[in-house]
Amino acid sequence: MLGRRTLARTERGRLCDTALETGPDAPTLCGDWDVRTLLAHLLVRERSPIAATGISVGPLAPLTEKAMEKYAARDFADIVETVRRARTPLALPVVDDVFNTLEFFVHHEDIRRAQPRWQPRTLTRAEESALWGSIRIGGRGLVRPAGVPVTIRRADGGATASLRRGDHPVLLTGLPSEVVLFLFGRKQTRGITLDGPEEAIEKLRAADLGL
Repeated sequence: MLGRRTLARTERGRLCDTALETGPDAPTLCGDWDVRTLLAHLLVRERSPIAATGISVGPLAPLTEKAMEKYAARDFADIVETVRRARTPLALPVVDDVFNTLEFFVHHEDIRRAQPRWQPRTLTRAEESALWGSIRIGGRGLVRPAGVPVTIRRADGGATASLRRGDHPVLLTGLPSEVVLFLFGRKQTRGITLDGPEEAIEKLRAADLGL
């Protein structure tokens, strides 16, 4: 059980622990970002709201990159501990659940699954359910680029949720944790199945999913 500690907070701590284990120069699944750069991204997102607008607004990307470079230049141990402390408005309990559950889970896996011989983690039922609750809402925007109807189904119980309505949807089945990673555009997933019209499945596979 998560108890009073949210999955967002738990994954924040786990991400920081993993970052220290892998080191600053280890690769991630985020293109050419190493672990240091990924953590700098998290700091900009939480602590530099003006610079963070460039994460989603292309013309402002140079502002984000400059802020990331500033954070990345700091001592690595200090970067990790600043991320871990989470003393920002985005880390307030209710806000944390909404904005950080998927962010920190996905980026933790971005570090883990970029390393040699990675293996999926076994999450608790409560943790999988927390991810399911988040992706049922957040997944609606993630599948939009595919332009096809999509329904997700839990492999550990059968619950379903429609992310994009329409006739003959693609049925995406897997553990909630793996469904999250697939919908964020990560190819390093396990146990995912896709059923439905072949053309729609191909469009979903080829789409630029994620944020």
